Amino acid sequence: MNICVIDVGTSSIRSAVTDGHRVSCFRRQRTPPDMPGPGLVEFDANEMASVILQTATEVIREVGGVDAVAVTNQRGTAMVWDRQTGEPVGPALGWQDLRTVGECLAWQSEGMELLPNESATKLAWLLDRCDPDRSRDLCFGTVDTWTVWCLTQGARHVADPSNAAMSGMLADDGSGWSDEIVGRLGVPPACLPEIVDSTGVVGAATALPGSPPIAGIIGDQQSSLVGQRCVREGSAKLTFGTGAFLDVYTGPGRPIAQKRSDRGTFPIVAWQEDGAIVWGVEAMMIAAGSNMSWLTDDMGLLGDAAESAELAASVADTGGVVYVPALYGLGTPHWDFGARAALFGITGGTTAAHVARAVLEGVAQRAADLLEAAEADSGHRIERLRVDGGMSRNPVFNQILADTLARPVELCPAVEGTTLGAAVLAGRALGQWSSWQEVADSWAPRAVLAPQGSVDRERWQEAVHRASRWHPELSDIGL
Repeated sequence: MNICVIDVGTSSIRSAVTDGHRVSCFRRQRTPPDMPGPGLVEFDANEMASVILQTATEVIREVGGVDAVAVTNQRGTAMVWDRQTGEPVGPALGWQDLRTVGECLAWQSEGMELLPNESATKLAWLLDRCDPDRSRDLCFGTVDTWTVWCLTQGARHVADPSNAAMSGMLADDGSGWSDEIVGRLGVPPACLPEIVDSTGVVGAATALPGSPPIAGIIGDQQSSLVGQRCVREGSAKLTFGTGAFLDVYTGPGRPIAQKRSDRGTFPIVAWQEDGAIVWGVEAMMIAAGSNMSWLTDDMGLLGDAAESAELAASVADTGGVVYVPALYGLGTPHWDFGARAALFGITGGTTAAHVARAVLEGVAQRAADLLEAAEADSGHRIERLRVDGGMSRNPVFNQILADTLARPVELCPAVEGTTLGAAVLAGRALGQWSSWQEVADSWAPRAVLAPQGSVDRERWQEAVHRASRWHPELSDIGL
């Protein structure tokens, strides 16, 4: 079964044709966000739609047609458009956009916990500026909603729960929109999308050749969870993109009562099938692959990220150098927005190779932080961790990761597991997979790396302590 998967990321849009096991055709176009000011992250929704249709059309024509389309995407971005014309109203506000931090703090003081990476306060911000009296007939959506709207030429206004939950407006049990939150924010219920299953046909992609059915919709990290066949309770994956996300599948029932636990992890809706939601636990690293961009684009130590493997392999260790990858603060378990990246232990003999290796080791140490928090909050000991994302191309990093985690690392057969996961959901809707057990049994990693060494976690924790609260006023933001 050939599935066209449209993957709308933060910095690029990818369309691929896959059977859920391997990718046969692929297109990628960079679509970095606009950053008009500090803390502002915006997207041009019309440009996004154009690239989605262009790349998907190209891969479908190359293979001669597909059985279905699936959508996976960055989560938390807020988009508003006119229902009649389909024209966007204002910019799409990215999940990294921080313009509503003040509003989040204000709502928190009134007992309503909203986070700046969620789309709820971004939606209110857009409505206040584009429809202050709430008289217009507007549509709100996260990126999945906009993508399906464009693919169906306005016929379907929907979202799946894995994306709807990242709006901050979903009820705690995932059953639907929260009337209380929607009402207090002043959001017209009519502008909200219909919540549909993550796996199931929702309409025809009439904007694409052959008008294939849209049969899968899911957030990117949840898609990677499915793509790496983490569909048994306690199975987990770690995706290294700009940031890094470790997700554990926990099954039916919300695993954490609060929005964020004391250990800094989140409950997530994994997916919904036949109206039933299953859940997971997520731990987040704010800066992962962005540290490689820092080495190449800003420091000039590398020509490209691929050179890091050869350079890091040229030395046996870091020569005592420790790097804390907190370029934009620390996520799980610390959530310290005032922490900053730091290099410790530099001497006159420190070389670029030592620094490159220290950066890889620092990202791996942060991954161990995520793993410890996720195990504690999920209640599962994760014996083996499945890994995908750009940094998984680096063989030196992969071995460092296995050594740091002190357990085997299994590499996804595709660098981006998101593509495989969305295809599995679409295939399941069309009868390709008879059961989730069959999905689980189809896991076949491209490589498995066993631990070969150990690391000093106490020294790492001391380095993190020293890098923390570099900007105390940011560290004190209670979000």
